[in-house]
Formats: sequence, structure tokens, C-alpha cells
Amino acid sequence: MLPTVARVLDLEVMRRGLPQVVAGADHLERPVRWVHVSELPDVAGMLQGGELVLTTGIALPEDREGLARYVRDLDEVGVAGLVVEFGRRYFDSLPRALVHAAEQRGLPLVTLRREVRFVAVTEAVHALVVNAQLEQLRISESVHQVFNELVVEGAEPPEVIRQVARMAGAPVVLENLAHQVLAHDTAGRPEAELLEDWERRSRGVRPPGRTGHDPRSGWLVTTVGARGQDWGRLVLVQEPGPLPEGEPHPHAMLLERGASALALNRLVVRDRESLERQTHRTLLSGILTHALTVSEVALRAQALGVPLDGRRLVGVVLRQRRGPIPAALEAQARLRDFTELAAGAVRACRLSALVGALDDEGVGLLIALGAQQDEHVALDAFSATLRRMSAEAGREGADAPGPVVAVGSSVGSVRDARRTLLEAAQVADAALHDAPGGGRTASYYRLPDVRLRGLLHLLRDDARLQTYVERELGPLLAHDAEHNGQLVQMLRIYLEHGRNKSAAADAAHLSRPSFYDRLHKVERILGVDLDQVESCLSLHVALLALDAVRR
Repeated sequence: MLPTVARVLDLEVMRRGLPQVVAGADHLERPVRWVHVSELPDVAGMLQGGELVLTTGIALPEDREGLARYVRDLDEVGVAGLVVEFGRRYFDSLPRALVHAAEQRGLPLVTLRREVRFVAVTEAVHALVVNAQLEQLRISESVHQVFNELVVEGAEPPEVIRQVARMAGAPVVLENLAHQVLAHDTAGRPEAELLEDWERRSRGVRPPGRTGHDPRSGWLVTTVGARGQDWGRLVLVQEPGPLPEGEPHPHAMLLERGASALALNRLVVRDRESLERQTHRTLLSGILTHALTVSEVALRAQALGVPLDGRRLVGVVLRQRRGPIPAALEAQARLRDFTELAAGAVRACRLSALVGALDDEGVGLLIALGAQQDEHVALDAFSATLRRMSAEAGREGADAPGPVVAVGSSVGSVRDARRTLLEAAQVADAALHDAPGGGRTASYYRLPDVRLRGLLHLLRDDARLQTYVERELGPLLAHDAEHNGQLVQMLRIYLEHGRNKSAAADAAHLSRPSFYDRLHKVERILGVDLDQVESCLSLHVALLALDAVRR
């Protein structure tokens, strides 16, 4: 950082001259870029700004207008200050016109009552300036090295923001163009203090240019974007106050470098989930794993534009009906598209919700309903919109049933949000094997809709249920494994068709004698009579339990 006028006046070589500030005392924090010694009255034409002018005043104009013009020219060119040495032209005081003009312009005017060697002053100040410039270069090189490494390593936005906050020693917030918080680092300060009422506070900060400092709030703000497409702002939150006159913000370069790293990261990962979805996913994961406290969830969701306090919360889990298993990259792309599709359906229905991937196959939502919103109407509209958008996007055929939409019981507080999300996840897993429609009137599943499947899914980790499956189906499973057979599947088809052998044979694409022969094998291996209703019921429950255990 360049030395200020006050710092120069505090140098030993200057103190020997007994300096006295006679005008512009409120502007001594002006940075000094250079020292210039001149006796010319029109020296302003040779200056570039930031200089501290040293003179004995022997050639200064004598008239009031000439002195005022001299000060005006120096001020307009942007000099840091004017130092006049007594003993050659002036002895005890400066002309009132000179002092008045400097005071009017806010130009620091200093007298030296003892003679000093101007060359010693220039050497001392220039040493400070050169050291400041070298320090700035060192800092700049360090910043560029750090962020180049982050970019090369593919660091995610939270890591980039953490580095900016650490190097600046102040909180940093990344927001989108709607002033919703995408990521942040508190730099050790209270999170509530940083994020409380963020959108309103942020909208009030509009510094000029792509990077600017707002003295009223103390925020340093830079725009984030690339290729002419801006998508957010990076904000360094500091205490209110103006910057030293003519001095750029000390962290402007750091913040701009961080913004560039974020913009490049977005270009590199444009085929992955958006930063908004990542942020939503982090919150949903924090709810399910207890990684975040109730107050942290509510605060971060509020800053993200999804208020949860005072709302009825409904957990929703979406799963795509299983087809051929795609390759890993294709599966990732499908999940990303599915998540964005769900977010689009939320926007289309004008709902407020957190939307993010829960695992490799499912998308979770935490919908926040207002007092005037009807829960069934909102969920039905969302389900219908999601299916329509899915069909339009070509993800499902026109007559396809669409994805599974599973809904948990609504809760009245953030503290219970985990419960509704877990219930929705259990319903979704149980509903995957349900026949589309299933006689339901709603376009989504709830716990009563999955009935026995839902109960078995809840009990899937119980050793007693696993023992039951092995007792009922173990020999048949072992036979299929040893002979690479499909007798379990034949039994499943027979039971799913209500023990109608003819219909089951047609569904299995076998002749009736062949299908009957397979059923007899099942009876011999399991030691049961498939004409007995109770035996078939027990086997059907075991098959459903097997599905639950395998999932």
C-alpha cells in the first residue's frame, strides 16, 4: 500500500523540518505515488497525479488570483499535497490566498519551519513507494498462484470462496442475480449476522462498474460471469467507511481473481448440476444427516430465497421408473436433467421449495406452503406439470406413466423437515414396483398408497423379515442360482396374475404345458401346494419382502 501524506510527514527526515499542516488536515490519508521538487508556477502540466510537491515558493505568483489558480491546477491534476519550506520566499506564514485556496480545495498544505534537504526527502519517500510496489507485486503473484492452482485442480465454488475469505480476513458471499445466497464463508463471524435479511441488504448495494466499493455499507462487490453472460456477484463484507482518497480497494484484485475462478469453474462444469442445485442439495443433505442445525437450515434457506419458518413443509421424493441401466456419465447427466426438470416444474407452479439430488437416482424437494395454499391442489398441480414437462422433454413417451412422485406427511416446523423427507423417500422406494395408477385418485403416492409394500420397506432391515424371506423362498432362490433358472420369476408372474394360470402363461410367453410344468417344479422345491390360498399369500408377501430387502 502506498504511503500517505501523514506517513510521509512522520518520517524522520520530515520531522527535522518541523512540519505544520495549515490546510487540508482532513485529507492527509491521500496516497503519495511520488515526490516532485519544483519552483515553477505552472508545474501542474508536468504532473500525473499522486505526487507530493516540494517547493520554497520563490517563484509563486504574488497576486490572489495567481495563487488560487496555482492551487486549482495542482488539485485538478490530483497531487497528494503541497509542502512549502520557509526561509527563501516565506518566513513566518503563507499568503492567506494560498491557504484559503488550499482549504477550499481540500488540498493538504504543509509548511516546513526548518530547512531540510529535499533530496533526502525524495530518497526516503521513493524507498517507501518502491517497497509498497514490490509488496503489491508479491501479493499479486501470491493471489494468482493460489487461484491458478484452484482452477487447475477443479476446486468447487465453496473452496474458492473460502480462499478469498481467508486471504481477505473478512466474510465473502456469492449470490445470484436475484440476490439469493449460493455459497458463503463467514470468516469466523456469526452466520446469522452475515445472512440475516440478505436480499434486502444486497439490493441496496449498487456500486458503479463491474467492481466497486460501497462506503455506506463497506461492501466490495464484483460481478461474476464470462462470455458476456453475468450470473452473480461476489461480495466482500467489511465495515462501513470510505477508502483513502485516490487509493483502490486493497482487496479488489483478490475479489476479481476469485470471481474469475468461479466463472471459469462454471464454464468447465457446465454439463454438471448448476450451482443453485448444488446449494439446494447441500441443504437437503444437511437436513437428512443432521449436519446442519435447525437455525442454520432456516437461515440459509431464507438467504437462498426459500423461507421455511412459519410454513407447512412437505417432503417430496422423485424417482424415475427403472429402465436399462445407463453408463455412469449418462446416468449423471440424466439425474442432472431430471433435477432441473423438477426445479422447472416448481417454478412453473409458483411454489417455494428446495430442490436437489438425494442420491444417484432420486431427487428430493422440501416444499414450503403458505397459509393460503391448499396442499393437495399444490401437489397435484406439481405432479401434473412434472409429467407434462417430462413428456415434452422426450424423457417419457406420450403414454408413459412418468416418474414416481412420493410425498411425506406435512409438518409445521423446520425441526420436523427430516421426518417428512425420510417418509417420502420410503414411499418412493416402495412405489417403484407399484403398477402405474394403482387405483389411486391422486397423481402422487403417499404412505397409505403403498400399503403392504410400504410396510415391508420400513421393515427391510429387520433380521426377522430377512429370515422369513429365506424360509419361504430360500430353496427356490438357491435352485435358480445353481441352474441359472427363472422359477422365482415364474412364481411371481403366477401370483401377480391372481393365480390365473392361463393369463400367467401368456404373460410369461410360454405355452400352458410348459408354464404348468414350471409351477410343479416350484411346488416340489418349496414343498407347497399352489392351489392353497394361504400358501400363495405367504409366498407373495415373501416376494414383496425380497424386493424390499434387495433395494
